[in-house]
Amino acid sequence: MRTRILSMVLSAAALLGASAVATAQTQPVTVPLRFDHYYTYEQIGEALRALHAAYPALTTLDVVGRSEEGREVWAMTVNNGKTGAPLSKPGVYVDGNIHGNEIQAGEVCLYLLNELLTKYGQNDQITKLVDRNAFYVIPSVNVDGRYHFFHDPNNPSSDRTMRVPRDDDRDGLVDEDPAEDLDGDGNICTMRKKDPFGQWKTDPLEPRLMVRVKAGEQGEWTILGDEGIDNDHDGKLNEDEPGYLDGNRNWGINWAPPYVQSGSGEYPFQAAVPRAIAKYVTDRPNIIMVFAFHNNGGMYLRGPSTKAEGELNPRDIAVYDVLGQNAEKILPGYHYLVSWEDLYPTYGDFTDFTDNVLGAYGFVGELFVTASETYRAPSAAAKPEAPEGGDDFMGGNAEQQRERLQFSDHVVQGELYRDWHPFKHPQFGDIEIGGWVKMSSRLPHPFMLPDLVHRNASAVLYAASQTPDVSLAVLGTDRLGAGLSRVRVRVANAGVMPTLSYATVQKKTHPLDTLKAAGPGLTVVSGGVVTDLDRNQVTYKEHRPEIQFLQVPGNGKADYQFLVSGTGTLTITYSSVKAGTRTATVAVR
Repeated sequence: MRTRILSMVLSAAALLGASAVATAQTQPVTVPLRFDHYYTYEQIGEALRALHAAYPALTTLDVVGRSEEGREVWAMTVNNGKTGAPLSKPGVYVDGNIHGNEIQAGEVCLYLLNELLTKYGQNDQITKLVDRNAFYVIPSVNVDGRYHFFHDPNNPSSDRTMRVPRDDDRDGLVDEDPAEDLDGDGNICTMRKKDPFGQWKTDPLEPRLMVRVKAGEQGEWTILGDEGIDNDHDGKLNEDEPGYLDGNRNWGINWAPPYVQSGSGEYPFQAAVPRAIAKYVTDRPNIIMVFAFHNNGGMYLRGPSTKAEGELNPRDIAVYDVLGQNAEKILPGYHYLVSWEDLYPTYGDFTDFTDNVLGAYGFVGELFVTASETYRAPSAAAKPEAPEGGDDFMGGNAEQQRERLQFSDHVVQGELYRDWHPFKHPQFGDIEIGGWVKMSSRLPHPFMLPDLVHRNASAVLYAASQTPDVSLAVLGTDRLGAGLSRVRVRVANAGVMPTLSYATVQKKTHPLDTLKAAGPGLTVVSGGVVTDLDRNQVTYKEHRPEIQFLQVPGNGKADYQFLVSGTGTLTITYSSVKAGTRTATVAVR
């Protein structure tokens, strides 16, 4: 009987889920893209193909790899080939949705691509950015998670991880006890049962919510957890969901085993997609700026991710401060923070990897600010203290949850919350099911998407405007006598970011930039960095003076001097992994 009931409710849930996805897909994917709805996994592919078809001269569409379930991970490169190949320019990498439920991160990536392409040639700032940088964008990293979040019943936090099978409850079986949509409404909501000894009671100010009982008070409800049954009859509920390898804890830098870092996997790069993306980004050593967009909190987080790593180089922090403080101005209510110190430590995460392996500056963008779901009088300067005190059953302040419920009722016409309703559970008997639905809590309602995606894409565009912007100029030539000439050159950088991060130079993980002087009939006798141009103070390089090694600071310069014998045309070539190549020529007579 229990099996038949469960089969019936799951069949109903599947039909509802399929109907919801079908409704979303009836909106055609056209260019320019629309941002009044969320894109399914399939629609992301359609959107990328549509952008590529509309702008073939500016885009390249690649399949980076495939997931555990065989889904393609797409990456789009935006680059103007007329101004150089992608690897000859500073690289800006942006991805999203490494956690399957964090779907709005994918929308930020799609919006960024839409802005870069549809406004190229129309907007001077964007045209300059596309001409000067190469953009690499992966809208959905956890493609399996995104697919299942849309197609299956979920709560706001489920289908988060990579689909690497795991025996969560150590019973010799894998993924055998997931949550189930018992009432067939397409959501995994909360189950509760009447219990005079329970730890919760009905909120006296809002009967759809619960608050924790105080000492000496009579209980009313026991919260049973998410919808589901005990499939494996071990006395636990929903304890072995599909997967549970956190894609942002599986990278091969500062990795820690699961007893230290939950979700890290059995070994670094166990999941297929992090392996594929690691190859993708290391094949593009020009990447100097990384944005990894996540879900919720209104934060721009920089490393380090653990205290044990030590603080970053102070000069790199100065670069982060410019970018992070600007992001706070673009995004009201967001905060620029340090990951381990202001949030919590993480091991084996992506921006640690890109910092140490790519030598790239990186931010994790935590997107939606739940407190923006407001419903209050204009005179209410701040949220009042909850008269009942304590938390509600979702773990948040009770007064905030009341306001969120009013927001759902009156701003989005009740779409975020499922009222409690009775259900005959095959194991618990008479229960009630209700609460926040999957497209709530950590996700903005679609009407709020345009502002969120535009402002976060604007933070990326500002950072792209501050990548190394190098120019090379000959300051002058002078005859010194005895067949020698002095040639002075300047490499200047108009961007905030140096041509190599200071940590990269300190750790020697990437080659320094080079400045080479050569020409037929000419011999570079000596060369070195000018430490004081007015006083003609130069630190000469002892060996191979025709090749100088350097890093150009942000908003700074590097002056060099070469002593040359002979006559002819001297070619000066500056080369940088991150900032590209520049050349200049000068006649030596």
